[in-house]
Amino acid sequence: MSEPAGAPLPHFKFVQLEFPWELGPEEGRYVVRGHAGEVDQVVVLQTLGAPERRGLVRNRRARDVPSEPPATPVPVSRVTVVGPKPFPSLDDAARWRREVDGEEEAAEAIRVLNRMLHLHRTATADPTVREVSRPQALVVRVGTGEGEQLAHSRWAEAVELPPQARRRQTGREAALRPQERLAALLGGRDVALACEELILRARLDLDGDRTREAALQLRVALEAAIAELAPWADRAQIADRLEALRAERRAVGAAANRALEGGLDEETVEDVRRVVGLVEGIVRLRTSFGFG
Repeated sequence: MSEPAGAPLPHFKFVQLEFPWELGPEEGRYVVRGHAGEVDQVVVLQTLGAPERRGLVRNRRARDVPSEPPATPVPVSRVTVVGPKPFPSLDDAARWRREVDGEEEAAEAIRVLNRMLHLHRTATADPTVREVSRPQALVVRVGTGEGEQLAHSRWAEAVELPPQARRRQTGREAALRPQERLAALLGGRDVALACEELILRARLDLDGDRTREAALQLRVALEAAIAELAPWADRAQIADRLEALRAERRAVGAAANRALEGGLDEETVEDVRRVVGLVEGIVRLRTSFGFG
C-alpha cells in the first residue's frame, strides 16, 4: 500500500562518528548482516577533505620545502551507522531521542565499525588497517532521520556527545606511566617482550568478539610469557604467577584446539578471558619493579 500524500517518512536511529584519517574501505554504503542473513546495521562511509591524489601521483620528483612548512591537511572519515528498523512513528523516534544513552549507542556503533575494519583488513591482506576507539573520534552524533537523509549523512534530529578523553593507564594497562616506560625502552634500560605484543593482540581479538583468534593467539602469548619472564623468577611474586601460568597450559591448549575445530562455548571463552587477564597481570607486575 502506498503512503498517503504528505505522510511523514519513517525515521531510523543513527550514530555518526568522524576520525582524522582514512579508515581504509572505499566510500559507499555497506550492509552488515547478522544471523540468518538479517540486516544488522547499515554503514555509510564518506571521506571529507581528502587531498587531490592525481596531482600527488604526477609530482614524483623531490622538491625543496621551507624549514617550517605548514601543516598538511588530513582527510576525515565520516561514518554513519544506521539501525535496520524504522520507528513505528515520529513520536516513538522523539521518545527514543529523549531516553537514549548516547554512549551505549556510540559503543555499539564502534563495535560494528571495528568488525567492518577487521574484515577489510582480512579482505585486503593489509596488516596496517587499524581498529578505532571512542576517544579517537573527533565527533560523535546520535539521533534519528529519514532513510534517504541518512544515506547522505544528513539527519532530522541529533545531539553531539562531548569528547571523551583517553582514560588514565590503570587496571590491566601498564603499571608505570607510559612515558616513563617509553623512556626506559628507548634508553635501553628495559626491553619490549614478545609476550607483551602477543597478549595485546589477544586482548584486541577478545574485545572484538573474535574469540577463536583470541584463543589461538593466547596459546603463543602464554608460552612466550613463561619463557621470557623466567629471568625474573627469583622474585617470589613472579615465581608464583609463573607457576599459575604453567598450570593453565592444559586449559589454553584445549581452547586453542577447539578454536581450530570451530566456535567456542561460553565456558571456554571464560577460560580464555581469565588467562588473558593472568598474562596481562604478570606482565604488569614485571614492569612495576622499575628499571635499573
